[in-house]
Amino acid sequence: MQALPRLRLSPPRAVFGCRAARTYQLPPRSPPNHTHRALATNTITANSQPRKLDLIALDKKWQTKWQEEGANRTAASGKEQGQTAAGEEKRKYYILSMFPYPSGTLHMGHVRVYTISDVLARFYRMRGYEVLHPMGWDAFGLPAENAAIERGVDPAGWTTDNIKRMKEQLRSISTSFDWDRELATCTPEFYKHTQRVFLMLYEKGLAYQAKAMVNYDPIDQTVLANEQVDANGFSWRSGAKVEKKLLKQWFFRITAFKEQLLQDLDSLSGGWPQRVLSMQRNWLGKSYGAKIKFPLVAESNIDINDINVFTTRPDTLYGVQYVALSLDHPIVLETAKENEGLRTFLTAAALLPPDSKVGYKLPGFSVINPLHGIDKENPYLSRRLPVYVAPYVLSDYGEGAVMGVPGHDSRDFAFFKENANPHSIPVILEAEQTPPNQHAADVPINEAKPFTQEGYLTAKCGKYHGLHSREAGKLITTDLKATGRADFVEQWKLRDWLISRQRYWGAPIPIIHCGDCGPVPVPADQLPVELPELQGDWLKGKRGNPLESSEEWRDTRCPSCGGKAKRDTDTMDTFVDSSWYYLRFLDATNKQQPFSPSLARPVDVYIGGVEHAILHLLYARFIYKFLAKSNLFPEIVRSSDSTAEPFKTLLSQGMVHGKTYTEPSTSRFLHPSEVDLSSPDKPLIKGTQITPNVSFEKMSKSKHNGVDPTTCVNKYGADATRAHVLFSAPVSEVLEWDETKIVGMERWFARLWKLVTDTQLSLSASAYIIDQADLLPSASLPSLSDSDAEAILSTHRTIASVTNCIETNPYGLNTVISDLTKLTNTLLSSPPTTPHISYLTLSSLLRLLAPTAPSLSSECWEILHSSIQKEESIPTIFDCSWPKSPLTTEQADVLSARGGQVVAVQINGKLRFTVTIPRMLSPTTPESSATEQQDYIITRILETEQGRLWLREKNDWEKKRRVIVVKGGKLVNIVF
Repeated sequence: MQALPRLRLSPPRAVFGCRAARTYQLPPRSPPNHTHRALATNTITANSQPRKLDLIALDKKWQTKWQEEGANRTAASGKEQGQTAAGEEKRKYYILSMFPYPSGTLHMGHVRVYTISDVLARFYRMRGYEVLHPMGWDAFGLPAENAAIERGVDPAGWTTDNIKRMKEQLRSISTSFDWDRELATCTPEFYKHTQRVFLMLYEKGLAYQAKAMVNYDPIDQTVLANEQVDANGFSWRSGAKVEKKLLKQWFFRITAFKEQLLQDLDSLSGGWPQRVLSMQRNWLGKSYGAKIKFPLVAESNIDINDINVFTTRPDTLYGVQYVALSLDHPIVLETAKENEGLRTFLTAAALLPPDSKVGYKLPGFSVINPLHGIDKENPYLSRRLPVYVAPYVLSDYGEGAVMGVPGHDSRDFAFFKENANPHSIPVILEAEQTPPNQHAADVPINEAKPFTQEGYLTAKCGKYHGLHSREAGKLITTDLKATGRADFVEQWKLRDWLISRQRYWGAPIPIIHCGDCGPVPVPADQLPVELPELQGDWLKGKRGNPLESSEEWRDTRCPSCGGKAKRDTDTMDTFVDSSWYYLRFLDATNKQQPFSPSLARPVDVYIGGVEHAILHLLYARFIYKFLAKSNLFPEIVRSSDSTAEPFKTLLSQGMVHGKTYTEPSTSRFLHPSEVDLSSPDKPLIKGTQITPNVSFEKMSKSKHNGVDPTTCVNKYGADATRAHVLFSAPVSEVLEWDETKIVGMERWFARLWKLVTDTQLSLSASAYIIDQADLLPSASLPSLSDSDAEAILSTHRTIASVTNCIETNPYGLNTVISDLTKLTNTLLSSPPTTPHISYLTLSSLLRLLAPTAPSLSSECWEILHSSIQKEESIPTIFDCSWPKSPLTTEQADVLSARGGQVVAVQINGKLRFTVTIPRMLSPTTPESSATEQQDYIITRILETEQGRLWLREKNDWEKKRRVIVVKGGKLVNIVF
C-alpha cells in the first residue's frame, strides 16, 4: 500500500502543538547532540540497544530540572504570563487541593488528593489555560502545640521543620504547585489578615462575645467544638472526658446567613456531589413546627410561668407523658442553687454522652398539657405531668426542652422506660391497624414499641380523632394559637460559630478589653497582634494558655482612652484560617489587604476529603458570602443579587484504606513482620500454618496498615505510584491500597518504553520529517493500511474519551488509565506502517499520558525527538498543547466502515467459526460504553450465515447465555 507523502507544513503548531515548534528533519543514524549527563543520554541508532527503563532515575532527572526552571509552565516562550503566543488574554482556571496540616510526613490520602489536583492542573495548562495551582499549610492548631510541648520546643520551630520535610515529599511525587504563592497560616504575614477579617465581622456585629455552655477539655484546657467530641463524650485529641462549662466565648454570627447558605446550595447542584449537598442541608437543619407553651406548676418561688417547647409533631400532643429540660435550662440552673441532689446529678451528667437516658425528676415541679384548656373533659389531659432534667435534651436546639411522647418517639420511649416504666399511650395509628374512631389500648411499656410515622389520630384525641397527622398538627397549633399557647415557627439546627480557643498556637483575637471603654478593636495599623515567643515552663510541658500569664504581652493601653487595658488572651479556631485562605492565594504578597478586589474570584475546582463536607465548607461559604459584600470584592459583585460561592466544583475523594492482618482467634492486629507473605495469595502467621484474616481498613498505627508514601515512591517511582493511585478506584470511592498491584503499572510503562524506542528507531531510519497537520487529509484515507486505520481510529477515540473524562467527569479518572493502556496495547500489537501515522499516534499518546506520568512522558518525548540535530530546539512535552482528534467525525465513520473486522467466535470455549463484519462507526458519544460496542458486534455476527447457523439453528440464542467480548472484538466467547 502506498505510504502517505511526507509533508513539510507551516505554520508549525499542529500535531504535537508545541508553543515554540519548528519543522525538524530526523536524519538516519544521526546521534543527538546531547549535553546531559549519562542519565539523560538517548543515543539510539539502528545498531544500538535502547537503555533500560529506570523510573527512579527519571524522577530525579526531571524533578531536578523542573525545580531549577520553576514548575509553572503556563506562559508561552518569550511572552508574559497570562498571554497566548498571539498576545490574547488567556482563560484563567483555579485548581486547589485542600491544604495540609504540617505533621511532618505525608500519608497516602495526601498522595491521592495531590495526584488528582496535579493531573487536572497539568491538563488545563496543556489546554491553554493560565492555571493557578498553589499550595500552603494549615499550620496553626492544637496538635502542633501539644507536639511541641511534648518535645519541649517552640511550636513555630516544630511547624517550620515539618513544612520543609513535607514540601520535599510533595516535590518527590512530581507535583507542579505554584510555590511562589506558598503560604502558612502561622506566619504574621498571613494571620495579620485573618485578624483583619475578624475586625470586619466585628464592625458589622457578626463577631461577638457571649456566655455559653461549652465542651471543655480538662487535659488540653481548652474549649472544643461539638464535632471534636466523640459519641461517648471524649475529646478527639486528648481522649479526656469532656466537661460542660459556662464560659464567655467569641462567636461568629453565621446564623445571619442561614437562608443564603441553604438556598444557594441549589446553585451548586451538578458541581458538588449530592451527598455533600445533603450533608450541608441537614447540618443547617431548617424545619417547620410549633412552639408550644406548657403551663408550669411549681411549689417553689420561680419567676417562670411556662415551659416553651419546639416540636415538629404537634399532632402527638395528646400523647405527652412528661417534659424534659436540658442541663443548662434556666429552671434547672435556678433550682440547682437550692437543691444539692440536682447539683450532684448535673456534675455527673456533664460527663455523660448526649445519648444517655439517665434523668432527674425535679421535685415540686409539674406541667399541664396546654390542650386541657381546649378539651377540658378529656381525662388524659387533666393529669399533671412530671418534669425531668435529661442529658439527651440539647440546650442549643429549640427551647432547651422537649415534650416526651413515648408512644411516638424512640428517644422519649427509651428515656421513659428507664425513668418511669408506666404504660405507653398511643394516640396515632395507621388506619390499617385500627379504625381511627376507636380507642387504642394503653400498653405496658415493656411490651410496647413506639410508632414514629405519621398516621391518623385515635378517639383519645377528642375532636381531632380521625384526622391525618399533617392536618391535625396544623389544626391543633391553630387552636392553641388562639388561646396564646402556641405559634407556628421555623427552627434551624445551625448555631453561631464558636471560634475562641484558650490556647497559644493560633491567631490572637484582635480585641483589647478596657475597664472604661469595654472591648475595643485593635487599630488596623497595629496589626498583626503577634504571638509572643514561648519561654520557661511552657517549653517544659506545662499545660494551659501562656497568653494569660504573659504580662508583657497581655497588658497594654486602650486605643480609645489610653488607659490601662488587657489584650484578649483567646486565639481563633483554625477553621477561621481555612475559611478564607483560598482567597489569599490570589494575592499572596499583598501587605495592605487580604487581596486586591481586582483579583477576587472563586475556585474552579476544589479537591479534598469528604470528612470536610460540613464544617470547613460551611464556614468557607459563610466567610466568602460576607466578604463578597465588602470592599474587598469588585463593585459589580457587591451590587449583584446573584449567588456568591467560593468553590464552583467540588471533587470529594474517598479515603485510602490499608491491608490489615488479624489473628483469627483473638482479632489482634498483626504487624506485617509477623506475617509470612512469601505467597501473597496465601499469607500465613509466621511460625504457624494459620491463615490470618485479611481486610482493608482505614490506615492507622494501631492496625499496622499505614503506608509511607516516600518508601513507595523510592521503590516504584512517582509515576507508577501516581498511576496506581488513579487506576485503583474511582475518585469518590474508598481506595484499597495494595502495593503488589503496582506491578501492573510497571509492565504498562515497560511496554510504552518499548513502543517509544522502537518508533524512534523506525522514524530515524526513514528520515521522517515531522508532519504537524492537525487532521489527516481525507484524500489520504483510502491509502491507509488496516494497521494504520486501526491506530488512527484508536487514537481518535482515546483523545475524545480522555479529554471528556477530565473535563466533565473527573470522578472517573481511573478510566483514563484504562484508555491509555488500551491505546498502548493497540499500537504495539498492530504497529502503524506509515511514519506519519506512527508519529501522530505516539505523540498523542505521550501527551495524553503527561499529566499522570510527567517524568516518563517527558523522557519518552525527548527520546522520540532524540535524532533532531539541535537539541535546544526540542520543546518539552509540557510546552506542547493537548492533542486534538486527528479525524473529523465523518473521517472516523469512513475509516470505521471500510474494510472489515475479523472476529473469531467460540461457543462454550471451542472455536466454531470466524467471520468478517463491518467496523463499528465512531461512537455516538465519547463516553460510549463497552456494552454499546459489544451489542454492535453481536448484531453483526447474527447477520452472517455462520452466525445464524451456530447461534440460532444449532443453539437456542434466545435462552439464557453469557457473552464475553475480548481483545476489542477480535474474539467473542458465547456460553450457553
